[in-house]
Amino acid sequence: MGSEVQVILIIVGAVVALFLLLYLLPVNLWFTAQLSNVKISLLNLVLMRLRKVPPALISNAMIISTKAGLRITTNEIETHYLAGGNVNKVIKALISADKANIPLDFKLATAIDLAGRDVFDAVQLSVNPNVINTPPVAAVAKDGIQLIAKARVTVRANINQLVGGAGEETILARVGEGIVTTIGSSIDHKHVLENPDNISKTVLSKGLDSGTAFEILSIDIADIDIGENVGAKLQTDQAEADLKVANARAEERRAMAVANEQEMRAKAQEARAKVIEAEAQVPMAMAEAFRSGNLGIMDYYKMQNIQADTDMRTSISKPGESNKK
Repeated sequence: MGSEVQVILIIVGAVVALFLLLYLLPVNLWFTAQLSNVKISLLNLVLMRLRKVPPALISNAMIISTKAGLRITTNEIETHYLAGGNVNKVIKALISADKANIPLDFKLATAIDLAGRDVFDAVQLSVNPNVINTPPVAAVAKDGIQLIAKARVTVRANINQLVGGAGEETILARVGEGIVTTIGSSIDHKHVLENPDNISKTVLSKGLDSGTAFEILSIDIADIDIGENVGAKLQTDQAEADLKVANARAEERRAMAVANEQEMRAKAQEARAKVIEAEAQVPMAMAEAFRSGNLGIMDYYKMQNIQADTDMRTSISKPGESNKK
C-alpha cells in the first residue's frame, strides 16, 4: 500500500515537473519561430518568462514582422512592451505604412504609441483622409452684410507631427479665422457669393496645418448664408446714441436757460424792491422839505400837475392797458 502511494506521488511530481519545464521552456513557440525563419533562442524565451514578458506576444510579433519584410529585433519589441506600449498596434501600423509607402520607422511608431495616440489609426488616416466639418462661421464683409459659411476640411495624418502636434480643434480654429479674415477683406458680400472658391484658395494658401498633427489637403465651402445687415444695425445704433447725446445736451441747455431766467427774475425782483424802497423815501423827503422851507405849497401843486399830465400821456400811449384797468 505504501509503495503504491509513493508511485502515485512520483507520477504526480513528474507531471508537475513536466508542466513547469514546458512553461519555462516554451518549446512550441521556439519551434514555430524556427519554422518561420525567426532567430529566437530557447534561452531568450526562458529569460522573457523570467522578466515577466509574454514570450508568445514577442514571438508572434517577430513572426508577423519578419513575414512582412520588416527588420525588427526581439530586444526592441520587448523594450517597447516593458515601457507600456501596445506591441500589436505598432506592428500592424508598421506593416500598413510599409505597404502604403509611408515613411515610418520603429522608433517613431513606438514614440507615437507611447505618446497616447493610436499609431495604427494614424496610419489609416494617412492612407484614407478624413473630412472635418467646421461649425457655422459668421463674418461681415466691407459693405456691412453678415455671411455665415460652413466648410469641409479634408485632412490626413502627418506622421512626423503626431508627437507634440496640435489636434483637430486647432485646425478648425485656424480655418474659421481664415474664413473670417477672407470675408472681412472682401469688398461686398456679392463678391463672396459669386466666388466662394476664393475663400478656399486664400485660406489654403496660409499654411494653416503648420505645427499640427494633420496635413490639410483641401478646404471646400459647403454652404454660405446671408445673415443680418450688421452695418445698417450699427448705423442705427449710432444714430440712436447720437440722438440721446443731442437730447442730453439740449436738456442741459434748457436747464441752463431756465436757471438764467430764474436768476434774471430774481434780479428784477431785487431791483423792484429797491425802487419801492426808494419810492417810500419820497414822502419822507417831501415832508422834510416842507419843514425846512425848501418846498412850498405851490411847488407841490405844480409837481402834482406834472405827475397827472405824465400819467395821462402814458394812458393815451397805451390804450390797451387802460382798458384792462
